[in-house]
Amino acid sequence: MSKTVWNRYFFGLALITSLMLLVWIAGANAGAQSTVTNQWTASVSKDGSKIQLNLERRNTRGGRHQNGNSYDFSELQGLTREQALNGGPVNFSLVREAGKIDFEGSFQNGKGSGTFRFTSNPAFVSAMKSRGFDFLQGSDEDEDRLFTAATVNVTTALADELIAAGFDKLNVNDLFKAAIFKVDASFVREMKASGFNDLGLEELVKARIFKIDAQLVRKAAEMGFQNEPFESIVKMQIFKVTPEFVTEVRNEGLTNLDIEDIVKLRIFKIDAEFIRKAKAEGANVDVESLVQRKIGVARR
Repeated sequence: MSKTVWNRYFFGLALITSLMLLVWIAGANAGAQSTVTNQWTASVSKDGSKIQLNLERRNTRGGRHQNGNSYDFSELQGLTREQALNGGPVNFSLVREAGKIDFEGSFQNGKGSGTFRFTSNPAFVSAMKSRGFDFLQGSDEDEDRLFTAATVNVTTALADELIAAGFDKLNVNDLFKAAIFKVDASFVREMKASGFNDLGLEELVKARIFKIDAQLVRKAAEMGFQNEPFESIVKMQIFKVTPEFVTEVRNEGLTNLDIEDIVKLRIFKIDAEFIRKAKAEGANVDVESLVQRKIGVARR
């Protein structure tokens, strides 16, 4: 697997880890509302449609964690695009089911900074516990867990959707993954309609990371690859197997190919030009022979 592909995959996993492993709010009161105050910075996207909010939280022991997410302006109560671009003092809020984050500070030329305060929602805690998700475990991480749920928008509706879809052994961290990568009932239905009826949550997250959806599955079928295993579709996406590439190599005589063959051609960068040259020199044009020829060319 190429370095770029691995970077993309592990970026997705790192995003999950960084958002879930927040360990530095000490002494949270597990049975009541609690508040924390820390620093925020923000910048408006180039097209002006979104705002990137970076939240920095510290504990009394000097620990620090940074959390960054992009939001539509409609998600922020009390802040408009014009305010962020024109500058001046601001007070706005991000209101989520898990709690409310209140911001105060100022903007100048599309960039802002200030402080924020998080207030958790006990009703959310109770509702989630009734569904089998315990956000309060009597540890220093309780408040942090709720804060993360607010920033990535974990909701009881999402929990209900996943449970109704047959995911009955999920934990809080699974909810974070589903919220971050937008694995909801709609996406589950989409993948089932595409023929993948038994994908687990981790596979659905992988599908989101590699941008696998019903359209991609249909594209694979149009290339002649129907009813393929999920991992084969993943490989097609990782190695950029396109209809154009498949048509090119088939036009050169490689007509009886499966996905493994196509992927192997992509890995070794065997294209139509390489195949034509091999044929002109009297070489065999089956996949294995072409791979061996490519390796030999690379070694000279």
